[in-house]
Amino acid sequence: MTQELIIDIATAKRSAETAEIMRRYNNVFQRHDPSALDELVADDCVIENTTPAPDGARRAGKSACVELWSAIATAPGTRFDIEETFVAGDRATIRWRFWMSDGNSLRGVNLMRVQEGQIIEAMGYVKG
Repeated sequence: MTQELIIDIATAKRSAETAEIMRRYNNVFQRHDPSALDELVADDCVIENTTPAPDGARRAGKSACVELWSAIATAPGTRFDIEETFVAGDRATIRWRFWMSDGNSLRGVNLMRVQEGQIIEAMGYVKG
């Protein structure tokens, strides 16, 4: 095998693994069930949240990340519409629309990074 083919196979395998982790992550919010987060989130995970503007709050460590995502996933009367998930290697981009309990919505994107089968980084951005 050529070096390029070996790299392409490794990247495709990494992309498939990342896609599966993102599928499971998105299901947390679709099903309003955060029980999978403990397995999906790395001990050294870092989140840069969408609020407060302009930079968002930073959460570091598994417990802080799981706590934030659990609260979002279980917020009464809310829902996420996943518009697209794009994966390349250990990175993913998730485009979404979040519907708040008052019927208003906002659109945004999460830039995600996975390492050794767990989410290690998530940066959220919303349209202003």
